[in-house]
Amino acid sequence: MTFQPSADSFGCTVSMKIIGYNCIPKSSILIMHHELSSRMFCKPKLLISSYYQKRNNFVTRLQCSVASRPYASSSDSARSNKKQGKSSSLYGRASLLEMKNERIANRARVYEFLRIVGIEPDELDGLELPVTVDVMKERVDFLHTLGLTIEDINNYPLVLGCSVKKNMIPVLDYLGRLGVKRSNLTDFLRRYPQVLHASVVVDLAPVVKYLEGMDIKPNDIPRVLEKYPEVLGYKLEGTMSTSVAYLVGIGVSRREIGGLLTKYPEILGMRVGRVIKPFVEYLENLGIPTLAVARLIEKRPHILGFGLADQIKPNVKLLTEFGVREASIFSVIAQYPEIIGLDLGLKLPKQQNFLASLVDLTREDFGKLIEKMPQIVSLSSVAVVKHVDFLKSCGFSEKQVKKMVVGCPQLLALNMDIMKLNFDYFQGKMGRELDELVDFPAFFTYGLESTIRPRHQMVAKKGLKSSLAWLLNCSDVKFEQRMKYDTIDIDEMEEESSFDMNTLMEPRNSESDSDYDDDEDSDEEYL
Repeated sequence: MTFQPSADSFGCTVSMKIIGYNCIPKSSILIMHHELSSRMFCKPKLLISSYYQKRNNFVTRLQCSVASRPYASSSDSARSNKKQGKSSSLYGRASLLEMKNERIANRARVYEFLRIVGIEPDELDGLELPVTVDVMKERVDFLHTLGLTIEDINNYPLVLGCSVKKNMIPVLDYLGRLGVKRSNLTDFLRRYPQVLHASVVVDLAPVVKYLEGMDIKPNDIPRVLEKYPEVLGYKLEGTMSTSVAYLVGIGVSRREIGGLLTKYPEILGMRVGRVIKPFVEYLENLGIPTLAVARLIEKRPHILGFGLADQIKPNVKLLTEFGVREASIFSVIAQYPEIIGLDLGLKLPKQQNFLASLVDLTREDFGKLIEKMPQIVSLSSVAVVKHVDFLKSCGFSEKQVKKMVVGCPQLLALNMDIMKLNFDYFQGKMGRELDELVDFPAFFTYGLESTIRPRHQMVAKKGLKSSLAWLLNCSDVKFEQRMKYDTIDIDEMEEESSFDMNTLMEPRNSESDSDYDDDEDSDEEYL
């Protein structure tokens, strides 16, 4: 190795330039270990071989300043680079530590942005997020365009882990093709934001295909998803299949399943052992046959959503406390299944007090009203007052009104125009006393043209004199048989009609009554 001295080669500082090493004879090479401390070069002078003195005609005296040039040991150099934050890589690339520090710094900037806009990022630790604030801002802005607020994002901050192009847009495009309405999209995402994480091919499409296999009409699929978006997260071989199989097993008609699920798709998420089966068994224990329970579910599937422990059982207990006989509970539920899901703790005392103040009803009277017409618990006070005033205007005393209402509580809910037509015919054409209406208030519930007028004319033509109950409280077939008699047999008087459970279990019509009727605006904007 040769050294080319500078112009002041005899000064106290020497500048050296490495020319090469091939020309250095082995016999006179000066070996310097690179791990030697810099102090080894801080000697007053270092003698170079006489061969080089003669050949180059100079003697270089190495001072401490020579040692101050970059001849430090590798360990000292690494420590120096570490302090200065520089990479010690041979190729000049960032070290793993530096890359980690950079990621931490980027995440900190993203977190700072989220806090500024009002989003708490605490739950995002461990979630892969954009490395720049700009990309995160793009996600937040896109969620805003979907109608989601900062509060919505805070309710499910993991949505910030969804890429706009890779996750959100493909899912939204698919929902739009299915027919999900833009006006319902915000509520859809609030209820089930997890859908933005889903894969269209792997997660969403198979569920839609399964729903179509359950005889849900293609036009009803978007309505099902809008009502119950959580269904998109269920596994086909899990809860959905078992709940449907159980309902069919207890007697729900297979051809009714599509309409049933369209009305109340939440059934697909109900566990048989925890929800559906205990509900069915409880109604059976109250006296409702299994097939009748199946029919109730077909007509009003939402009753499966009533909580057994916190709604149904407490309501049944309240009904007995307000005068309903235990033996009639099953009939009350069969007539008006919604009653087991109402807030009866509030409704019953309020309605009882109101009716008691209006027509002086006792607790027993109130219980009879519920047994005959359970809907009385939900009847508005305005309607009740209107009908009571009408009866009083017809000439009935308060005592008579009470007897009529207890005997036929439907009087408080009938169409007022029909009641007036029937009463006018009763007075003008039939010429009967008001007491007969007191004894048979159900007269107001029959159709004037379909039943009252033709039967009255037939009886009058034969010159028979009958009570209103004998005239009206029978089927058309039975009435035709009676018209063959010359006299009226009092023994044939039928008891006042009551609810017949067998009518609930009759075979359904060929046309399903569970078709979904949508009265919503059909020209709403779609996705």
